[in-house]
Amino acid sequence: MKECDTFRGLWGCNTAYAMSLTTFDTLKFAQRLEEAGLEHKQAVAFAEAQKEAFAEAIETQLATKTDTQRIEGQLLLLKWMIGFNLAFTMAIVWKVFS
Repeated sequence: MKECDTFRGLWGCNTAYAMSLTTFDTLKFAQRLEEAGLEHKQAVAFAEAQKEAFAEAIETQLATKTDTQRIEGQLLLLKWMIGFNLAFTMAIVWKVFS
């Protein structure tokens, strides 16, 4: 395992926080905040809070590929159920009125 910089305690050696749809580079974000004049502790805390906010937004508000596949499967099942119900209803109506 390679030696990491001062951010090791928060993120390990991987400085990019990978999420299902996007990557948020917390180290780069914290460095930009430090360059803008924030203290190191403030920059790290703000980067961590931003990472958590992105993760929560993605988990709670965006549909994942798994979510859409599950819904597509449910819609396919619903289409088949409606088709069978319509076919049986038409068969009963045909039998009654013919």
